[in-house]
Amino acid sequence: MWGVLAAVLSSGIGGTAVVATRSLSKAIDPITLGALRFGLGFVFLLPVACLRREAWPTRRDWPGVAGLGLLFFGLFPILFNAALYFTTAARGAIALSALPVLTMLAASALRAETMTGRKVLGVLVTMTGVALALLSGLSTAPPGAWRGDLLMLGAALVMALYTIWSRPFVARSGPVRFTLTAMGIGALCLVSVAAIGGGLANVRGLAPEAWLAAAYLGIIGSALVFFLWSFAVSHTTPTLVAIAVAVNPITASLAGEVFLGERLGWNFAAGLGLVCLGIVVAATRPGLRSEQPFSEKRRFRLRIRPRG
Repeated sequence: MWGVLAAVLSSGIGGTAVVATRSLSKAIDPITLGALRFGLGFVFLLPVACLRREAWPTRRDWPGVAGLGLLFFGLFPILFNAALYFTTAARGAIALSALPVLTMLAASALRAETMTGRKVLGVLVTMTGVALALLSGLSTAPPGAWRGDLLMLGAALVMALYTIWSRPFVARSGPVRFTLTAMGIGALCLVSVAAIGGGLANVRGLAPEAWLAAAYLGIIGSALVFFLWSFAVSHTTPTLVAIAVAVNPITASLAGEVFLGERLGWNFAAGLGLVCLGIVVAATRPGLRSEQPFSEKRRFRLRIRPRG
C-alpha cells in the first residue's frame, strides 16, 4: 500500500511539474530547462542516495547506465520541454499518460513481456481515449499544438524504453543510486550543451517567479518525484506503479486551469476516463489464481512446523 501511495503521489506531483515546465518553456530553451531541472534534482537527490544502503552501479554497468542516462535524462527532457512549447499542459499530460501502454507495446516488441488479448484491448481503449481527449479545446489550443502532442508521445516512448532497459541495472544496484547516477550523466550532458550554446547565460535574466518555478521543477518535480517513483518500484508491482500514471493528467489539467487559464471541455473528461479504463484493463488480469499456490504452500508449511 505504501508503494501504491508513493506512485500516486509521484504521478500527481509530476502533473504539476508539467504546468511549471510549460510556464518556463517560453523563457528558456528546452535544453537549458532540462539542465536546470535535472541538475538541481541531482544536487538534492545526492544526500538521499548517500544515506540509503544500496550498491552503486558496477564498472561493467557503466556503459549501459551512461546510455540510459543520456536517453532518459538527456533526450527525454528535450522532447518533453519542446512539446510543451507547442501544446497545452493538459494535452501534454494526456499524451504522456499513454506511457503504460507504450511500455507494454515496447516490452512485447523487445520480447521482455508477453502481449495478451486483455492488454491489446486496453491498448485500443487507451489510444481511443487519447485521440478523444486531444480533440478538446482545439479552438483555444495554440497553433501547431499537434506537433507538441507528437513530441510528447515520443517522450513517452523514450521513457517506456528506459523503464524496460533499466530493470536489470536497477536489480544489480539500488533504484535510487542508479537513478542518481543516470540523472547525473544526463544532467552533465545537458549542462555542457547549454553552456556551449549560451543557454546558461540567458538564465541570469530570468524573473524571480521564473526562478521559483525552476526551483520547484528541480526540488519537487525532479528529486522528490524520482525518489517517490523509485520507492514505489521497490515496494509494489510495476503494474500498480504504471496505473498510477493516470493521476498525472488529472493534476496537470487542474493546475493548468488554475494557473494557466486552460479551459477543459467534456471531450477531455471523456478521453481521460477512457485512458484510465484502458490502463486498468491492460495492466490487470481477471484473477489472482497464480498467487494462491504460494499462500497455500505457506500455510501448509506453517502447519507442519515442529513445535518448540
